[in-house]
Amino acid sequence: MTDWESCYVEGHTPWDKGIPSPPLTAWVGKYRPEGKALVPGCGIGHDVVMLAQAGMDAHGVDIATTAVQRAQATHPDHAARFHLGDLFALPQWRASFDYVFEHTCLCALPPSMRQDYVRAVHALLKPGGLLVGVWFINPDMEPGESGPPFGLPVPELDQLFFSSEWTVIEDYVPESAYEGRAGRERLRVLRKQS
Repeated sequence: MTDWESCYVEGHTPWDKGIPSPPLTAWVGKYRPEGKALVPGCGIGHDVVMLAQAGMDAHGVDIATTAVQRAQATHPDHAARFHLGDLFALPQWRASFDYVFEHTCLCALPPSMRQDYVRAVHALLKPGGLLVGVWFINPDMEPGESGPPFGLPVPELDQLFFSSEWTVIEDYVPESAYEGRAGRERLRVLRKQS
């Protein structure tokens, strides 16, 4: 697994584009969600701040100390929203969130950890809560490079959340994207059933 702390210390953070996720921003602007939200792997916190500015009780969690410190320093008015923690070990937040907003967390994890991710997010959502994900279907990889990011083709995305515990609410290729990502991501919203 990648040493995320070293990535932040050394400044190797190509996933940080300096602005919130364009597809998530568009989705939030369209639906105006309310309630408590979590951004796993929040990094410098742009998505968390976008959600807070839209009126949500938004929080971000990251495993890298430097990422959380930079999020707090970059967004001092929202510093209390950023938490150091392991997505897979947050029992204090069980069934606490109306929404989980996903953009770069799952594609950063080794594919062997994907089922763990699904279980963790399921545990954090309230019954009926929504997982709003921008899934990196087709990352641009150099020859011989394996990731991260690890692509998540649509059939694998289907399999990952195929159960009686999730219902697909929306599924489309977003029109808005970071530069170079147009057509390579998929926005899928899933509702936790129980």
